[in-house]
Order: sequence, then C-alpha cells, then structure tokens
Amino acid sequence: QVQLVESGGGLVQPGGSLTLSCAASGFIFRNYAMMWYRQAPGKERELVASIIYAGTSTDYADSVKGRFTISRDNDKNMLYLQMNNLKPADTGVYYCKGRGLYPWGQGTPVTVSS
Repeated sequence: QVQLVESGGGLVQPGGSLTLSCAASGFIFRNYAMMWYRQAPGKERELVASIIYAGTSTDYADSVKGRFTISRDNDKNMLYLQMNNLKPADTGVYYCKGRGLYPWGQGTPVTVSS
C-alpha cells in the first residue's frame, strides 16, 4: 500500500528557509516521478515542483523558481523540498505525491509570517 509521510513544516519568518521531507513506502520509489503540491487556505491544491524518477530533471511553478529546490534519494526512498527566501504567499499545507499514485499523505503545514 502506498504510504507518503511528509515532515519538516513549521512557522518561519519571511525570508527564512525550511526543508521538507517525504518518506515513501509501499511502491518502487525509484520508478516514479515525484511531485510536491501545496494548498493555501481557501485555495485549490497546486503543483509546486516535480522531479523525474532518476532525479536528473526538475520543474517548478513560476512562483517558486529560483527559491525552491526539489531533490530525491532513491536509495532511502526520500523526497525533499528545500525552500529559501520564503514569502507569506508560500503559506499552506505541502504534500508529496507519486505520479499516478494514491492516496495523498497527510501533508505538512508551512506558515510564513512575521
């Protein structure tokens, strides 16, 4: 059974940094592209970043380009999201997901506020 457990969220001031982690199990992690999504209060869930199975190609939403970095460790079945220069607009619950896989994890909340 697919299981995704996100961690690393919290409260951070504008301009600060956080690193999110996602522990994956129940599927062959190295075979799947992985993504980070976020859902701000009152808004639709949006795709933030994606990485192909080998980790050699990544893509980002325009709103986070140059500030966020997605990475993976296929030996540890782990997905990461390094977030720098955080802004209040980055506030939301962050979820990791394997392409075509369900269910979603519980997410980890990020709040950017002074």
